[in-house]
Amino acid sequence: MLKYHLKSILTCVYVLISFTVISGQNYISYLTGDTADVSVNPQGGTCLVGGAGESDDAMKWFLQRADGGDVLVLRASGSDGYNPYFYSQLGVTINSVETIVFNNALAANDSYVQQRVAEAEAIWFAGGNQWNYVSYWRNTAIDSLINDGLQNRNIVIGGTSAGMAILGDYYFSAQNGSVTSTTALNNPFASNVTVDSMDFLNVDFLENAVTDTHYDDPDRKGRHMVFLARMLHDYGVDARGIACDEYTAVCIDENGIAHAFGEYPQYDDNVYFLQVNCENINPTPETLVNGQPLDWNLGGKAVKVYTIKGKTDGSNTFNLNTWESGTGGEWKNWYVTNGTLNESVSTQMNCSVNANPINMSNQIKISPNPVSDFLAIETDISDIEKIQIFDVNGQLVKTTSKLNIDISDLKKGSYIVEIQSGEKVGIVLFLKI
Repeated sequence: MLKYHLKSILTCVYVLISFTVISGQNYISYLTGDTADVSVNPQGGTCLVGGAGESDDAMKWFLQRADGGDVLVLRASGSDGYNPYFYSQLGVTINSVETIVFNNALAANDSYVQQRVAEAEAIWFAGGNQWNYVSYWRNTAIDSLINDGLQNRNIVIGGTSAGMAILGDYYFSAQNGSVTSTTALNNPFASNVTVDSMDFLNVDFLENAVTDTHYDDPDRKGRHMVFLARMLHDYGVDARGIACDEYTAVCIDENGIAHAFGEYPQYDDNVYFLQVNCENINPTPETLVNGQPLDWNLGGKAVKVYTIKGKTDGSNTFNLNTWESGTGGEWKNWYVTNGTLNESVSTQMNCSVNANPINMSNQIKISPNPVSDFLAIETDISDIEKIQIFDVNGQLVKTTSKLNIDISDLKKGSYIVEIQSGEKVGIVLFLKI
């Protein structure tokens, strides 16, 4: 399905391909193009690809945003396959493409590797094993330099398969190997359900989001639901997810608009945006217990999903500023009953409207979060009638009228604060440690 659009042979272009092989070396570098660094103005953005093969149109989008600069491919296996593809097969002029293959974690300490990360206008993560990427780069100069590039140099970033998996604010690390939907749905606390929250890559518009890939595989959706449930339970966040079919991509511009690329209608290429349903006052799963199948039904409306078809022009979109609107897609409800994933047709997400009562969650702030002893609530909701705390199973554990609450007696885990004022209700999640 992957199609290469070969451009005509370029003349008068200096091309250098370096292949370094030193016994025991920590990395191998392949360089195509000009060895000199250039000063350009990259446009930023993020491109996420579902694996198996790239969408040429999405890759052109990625390269164009490098503004003719230097592209760096980082990987922990494989070779230099991206060099000719990026440099000469997509018709986008760039200064160079360099692939650095990490043989081990020690390569992160190499001054040359660090220099190349610091000079790149575009960074691409290949597929492979995401735990290698996490264990090689997290808390090293590499992730620090990448984050500096994102924040201060406006670099464009992207990845496919494992390279996409590491780009969310939360990420399935695969520290204990991969996991199937069957395993995850029947025991959300299985040892290989590893959703990590440790600070790694700080990518715009992916806050509270976990990605997943190869979504053509029917064994992916269920585990993604478990990832969201665990994020809600373990970290007390309003969890979100982004997923792509194979050969399909979602490219996020500097304004937070996600563009779906693929070859629909020739192929059924889909991009998915999942989120805990904000229309539910209490969004927590009915059963989320170690060793038991997941129940996350909530009237068949546990998670809202917006699905759009990937097209060659990327014209179908989703707004990541609000997570409430898109073009060219359809809304669905996903829910899990006794470890089985179900889907139904739904309506557009509307976080500002609850049937009754009115949702005032955006008027509540709590600190600290996570918290160990005292929870402080800040809110401009007037005439508070009652403040209640519920555990993840919906059981009431504390009622108070105070805005500074002693929770030292609560067990470790996720909880929900609910504030009631007439017809208005606000809820916020927090984690007791």
